[in-house]
Amino acid sequence: MTVLSDQLHLHPDQLGAYWMPFTSNRHFKAAPRMLASADGMYYKTDDGKTLLDGFAGLWCCHAGHNRKPIVEAIQKQAATLDFCSPFQFAHPLAFELANRIIDIAPDNMQNVFFCNSGSEAVDTALKIALAWHRIRGEASRTRLIGRERGYHGVGFGGISVGGMLPNRKMFGNMLYGVDHLQSTHNLKENAYSDGLPEWGAHLADELERLVALHDASTIAAVIVEPMAGSTGVLFPPKGYLQRLREITKKHGILLIFDEVITGYGRLGGAFAANVFGVEPDMITFAKGVTSGTVPMGGVICSAEIHDAFMTGPQGAVELFHGYTYSAHPLACAAGIATLQLYKDEQLFERAAKMAPVLAKAVNGLKGTKHVIDLRAFGLVAAIELESRPGAVGARAFEAFLKAYEKGVIVRSAADNIVISPAFIIEEKHIDQIVSTLRDVLMALD
Repeated sequence: MTVLSDQLHLHPDQLGAYWMPFTSNRHFKAAPRMLASADGMYYKTDDGKTLLDGFAGLWCCHAGHNRKPIVEAIQKQAATLDFCSPFQFAHPLAFELANRIIDIAPDNMQNVFFCNSGSEAVDTALKIALAWHRIRGEASRTRLIGRERGYHGVGFGGISVGGMLPNRKMFGNMLYGVDHLQSTHNLKENAYSDGLPEWGAHLADELERLVALHDASTIAAVIVEPMAGSTGVLFPPKGYLQRLREITKKHGILLIFDEVITGYGRLGGAFAANVFGVEPDMITFAKGVTSGTVPMGGVICSAEIHDAFMTGPQGAVELFHGYTYSAHPLACAAGIATLQLYKDEQLFERAAKMAPVLAKAVNGLKGTKHVIDLRAFGLVAAIELESRPGAVGARAFEAFLKAYEKGVIVRSAADNIVISPAFIIEEKHIDQIVSTLRDVLMALD
């Protein structure tokens, strides 16, 4: 081990060099929350405190932490083949993982393009969409449509089709020709819904208005999260995704599901597309494919899309796109071991089994101080809090900090507290998370 990896306790003057992402750096470095190890459902801090992980790392550690089959696969691969150029070379694990992903994806999904993150997956899918229309002789289809409050990573493509203001306002012009559907979130109609909201399927018809405004011949793709995650967990109204599929098919528009969060079991099935019975043209994924152990992302696409590129001289590159670390050997080894673990331990089924337990516990917080909505479906839930005047997000962030002090990790998103645990969670863990949050909320101003 290196000197640095042995050094668990860093001095304050050692914290300056690392510019942390999506973090208040000055606030954090004044009172660091330093995690030193993890196992199963728990983290340990650098001073030995045990923390129950109620958020699966960052939506990603679906199988729990430090799972032996995944760890051993990574170790073995690192000692066998550390790197293989994905340009003009390949290694067997890339094909094995792609085949395993196709086996659990919707029936129309036939090909996988690998990258390294959700952000890269989204930009990849958008580029494929634009290129697909072009090679089919419809180069006028360049417009992309996202949705308000959507999160699609932090590339310029992702923040352009995304609809979260803080991710956009600092960075000037976005991609040209992007429009947005309205958010499906409506507390007046859907507060305290039992599962999926009853109201809101008609909001998909907003796409017809955008088609009338721009003309279908200019629109390449619509991209949505089946469940909007990073904005605070917004579930699709019943029938909404099905209606989007109908409209996009009618007008020859590609439908992309961003399943970076929902993919690999979060809603109780392999993909949200499976759960909701909707077949998009492309699915983006990341996070759960390796249970968070090694960075990996990708795009799953239909054979119709893939095969359209397979023309021209046999030696020609069909798609000028990719990354140095696409299908990295360590990531592929981790992905294969992860998917096998999901299968062996029936973790998707376990997520579905534990979903009503989580929902019942979270819905028990109705009437608790500051709570204005509760949402749960699959193994994910959100507690929406009334915002403090002039300080949106401050109350939920304070709840996050106080829960951490009490030994539980959740996530704050605006004024939502989000729970998204590993699939190995037990009822006792759910009880601890929810009872801790009840105590925290009652103590908040």
